[in-house]
Amino acid sequence: MVKTEEKVEELTNPNFFIDRPWITIVWDDPVNLMTYVTYVLMSLFGYSKERAHELMLQIHNEGKAVVSSGRREEMERDVQRLHEKGLWATLQRDDQ
Repeated sequence: MVKTEEKVEELTNPNFFIDRPWITIVWDDPVNLMTYVTYVLMSLFGYSKERAHELMLQIHNEGKAVVSSGRREEMERDVQRLHEKGLWATLQRDDQ
């Protein structure tokens, strides 16, 4: 059983209310060419060709890569833009 005092302390702790950042993840898919994924990352997020290529390789080799982070609303917008370009993307809270 949780003691009431401990629960109140947790709820009044300022760190409890800090919103952790959200991240946008692009997932590997069997449809899009690697050059196209690189192009999309460059055009949507302004990454250099080298950085976009690194992220594309991470997506290809590891199955996913984090391409942006920030407030939830911003990440929802990023996911929507990626979907419009045909990429598989999701958002989640950053656990780090």
